[in-house]
Amino acid sequence: MSENIDVVVIGGGYAGVMAANRLTQRDEVTVTVINPRQVFVPRLRLHQLVGGTHGAVVDYKEVLAEGVGLVVDSATLIDAAGRSVILADGGSIGYDYLVYAVGSGTAGPRVVGAAEFAHSVATLEAAQRLRSVLYDTPMTGAVTVVGGGPTGIETAAELTEQGRTVTLVCGGVLGPYLHPRARRTAHKYLAKLGVAVIEGPDTVVTEVSREAVKLGDGRTLASQVTIWTAGFGVPDLANRSGLRTDAAGRLLTDETLTSVGDERIVAAGDASAPSDMPFRMSAYAAGCLGAHAADTLLHRIAGEQPAPIDLSFPAMCISFGRDAGIFQLGHKDDTAMRLYFSGFTGKKLKEFACEASVKHLVREAHKPGSHHWPKDGKHRPTLLQAQRDNAAAPVA
Repeated sequence: MSENIDVVVIGGGYAGVMAANRLTQRDEVTVTVINPRQVFVPRLRLHQLVGGTHGAVVDYKEVLAEGVGLVVDSATLIDAAGRSVILADGGSIGYDYLVYAVGSGTAGPRVVGAAEFAHSVATLEAAQRLRSVLYDTPMTGAVTVVGGGPTGIETAAELTEQGRTVTLVCGGVLGPYLHPRARRTAHKYLAKLGVAVIEGPDTVVTEVSREAVKLGDGRTLASQVTIWTAGFGVPDLANRSGLRTDAAGRLLTDETLTSVGDERIVAAGDASAPSDMPFRMSAYAAGCLGAHAADTLLHRIAGEQPAPIDLSFPAMCISFGRDAGIFQLGHKDDTAMRLYFSGFTGKKLKEFACEASVKHLVREAHKPGSHHWPKDGKHRPTLLQAQRDNAAAPVA
């Protein structure tokens, strides 16, 4: 009989659940997921929670494979030498292999007053608090959303559609990933909803107070509720645990998603940095990386050589309230095409993507090993070669 192998997954998001489900392919593998809450949070829905159109929670019984254990707690430290995870309640869980899938959130704002007076949409608890704040705020109260990326756009659109007066401060261009043609459509949708869009190089927020937002161009905007969606941050668990990380705190890995310096640890999702060149954060990428991280461990357990990650990005989608959306098609190198779908079709494709992000987990729970994703085979190797060439270039 094969010896039992314990795998601990830190993080119960898209990447962690996908990895946990996929690992159940081997009977001798026991999988335990550590997560701070007892429900799965489809983060693609958090802006809807704020707007009151979706609860943004799914019972883990629906997405976790039967037999996968769930420990509702927070990991405070990884003892790599002792192969154990220290928990907030003072206990610990030992492992033979570890999947690091702690996810991401909005970076702690360094702008004066933002930490005190701005609200986040990055976690379930933050979105719930913001929903409560808005419930106690008159509909006529000015709302400012900071950040012109997908989360900022979707939050601004959702709240405006509910009848609120919303200003979207981009701090640059609206929807940086979008093709210029799609960006013009995004402007049209936001204008139709009534969102006031402020963009340009001088629209960076420099200060937030209880009832106002100051911009780099000197303007001051009245803001009874300020919502911060700009920036990117990851938990500092890997750094605190003495593991090698990139400048943003992501766990550094090789191309198989194995931690640099510890083949017992793999990483997936937003908190992973393969070859110090992380993939764009998204639910789609998190699921694919979670599956690949599981495959790496399964190969290693079987005494086989793990394969390098290969992943292409077919699209990126944004909702504009409940009646419109943009489904931006992308090249395999993750740049936007001229082609995109908008209006009702864009809305349906966006909703399909949101539903699919959860359905992929459910399917993997019932049929582990079934998840597949589009691959490129050219773009990533080209980036890696350019990285090697830059590292080998003599310093002038």
